[in-house]
Amino acid sequence: MTSFKQELIEPRSLIDQYQRVRRFTESLCEPLETEDYVIQSMPDVSPTKWHLAHVTWFWETFLLASRQANYRSLHPQYAYLFNSYYNSLGQRHCRPKRGLISRPTVKETYEYRRYVDEHVLAYLQQLDEAQMAELAPLIQLGLNHEQQHQELMLTDIKHVFASNPLYPAYTEYKRPGVTEVPSLAWVSFPEGVYEIGHEGNGFAYDNEGPRHKQYVQAFQLASRLVTNGEYLAFMEDGGYENPLLWLSEGWATVQQEEWQAPFYWEKRDGQWWALTLSGLRAVDPAEPVCHVSYFEADAYARWAGARLPTEAEWEVAARTVPVTGNFVEQGHFHPTPLASAPQAGTLTQMYGDVWEWTQSSYSPYPGYRPSAGAVGEYNGKFMCNQYVLRGGSCATSLSHIRPTYRNFFPANAQWQFMGIRLAREV
Repeated sequence: MTSFKQELIEPRSLIDQYQRVRRFTESLCEPLETEDYVIQSMPDVSPTKWHLAHVTWFWETFLLASRQANYRSLHPQYAYLFNSYYNSLGQRHCRPKRGLISRPTVKETYEYRRYVDEHVLAYLQQLDEAQMAELAPLIQLGLNHEQQHQELMLTDIKHVFASNPLYPAYTEYKRPGVTEVPSLAWVSFPEGVYEIGHEGNGFAYDNEGPRHKQYVQAFQLASRLVTNGEYLAFMEDGGYENPLLWLSEGWATVQQEEWQAPFYWEKRDGQWWALTLSGLRAVDPAEPVCHVSYFEADAYARWAGARLPTEAEWEVAARTVPVTGNFVEQGHFHPTPLASAPQAGTLTQMYGDVWEWTQSSYSPYPGYRPSAGAVGEYNGKFMCNQYVLRGGSCATSLSHIRPTYRNFFPANAQWQFMGIRLAREV
């Protein structure tokens, strides 16, 4: 389930974390109207109301119902409605039809959250340090699970708003004041046998381990992310019309979906515009390009005479970089331009802004074993037909990211904040 140092945990600290994460979930909903909560604009998008209920169901199922014989849910059907993919816990409502669930209402969903919070807090407050230490891995898993859904709430409501011809804005635009970014440079890393994966204190998902040795050839990583302006050059050079740049399945997807630009881009009167969480605005050439699929990232890299990094290369490079950047706490909810040139030989924008595609398939590390029970379904069963992304995005919490974090999506996915960092051999 997790990697977590087994030591005495001061109960108050985890209780405070629980309350802070739960409050932040609801704070992300403050700009929404009731009607916004209930729309499902495509099968991969879940209504905001469903996210609010699902993370609550998680606490109810794994912390309350399994440990308190007398606990009773507000409604016996909530377990059916708000289970996501835990097959071992019973039948689930059809995912593409989550938008058809008008009841419970938004008001009742918040009542459900308050009901579960009261029971969770009452339960946690009675634990001593040793009992809290025993429960700490599960609590940390629940907190990180809810943070994942905070990010999904933002990416999903963006898709919902993009489906509305009025292009509503979730937040006001914070103009960055940067019109030109520093030139791209290359940072070199030597060949060697490196240890990859999580080890040590603190939380990590089970898919981040076991830590293992891996040989990495000498490589170079781009000093910053690929920008909209650079991606526009790829488009203007016929990038979407040249089959030689694309993987076979990628080219088939381009033809079938009629891709011509990143997701959320549209051309009006000869100018490209992009739908953002602050509404529709002209594409800013200085911003990191985002909402591109693995297929698009790979084609761009080939056009640029480079490639995508492996996840081992990314992790080796990321260890030298502080975990700072444009995260959800900054309130931009969109990638921002790099404001100043980095020192020679250093990397920027490794964390935050956009999830960075790697060329690595999402597969188990040597010796990986999923956790026992239902929580073992959290990561391991998705290790098929997905690619790894690293670094977090402008919709990710800072406390949620570390160098070993492995995100994963199918090669054709675009609606997440996904972008490009180039790599090449030395």
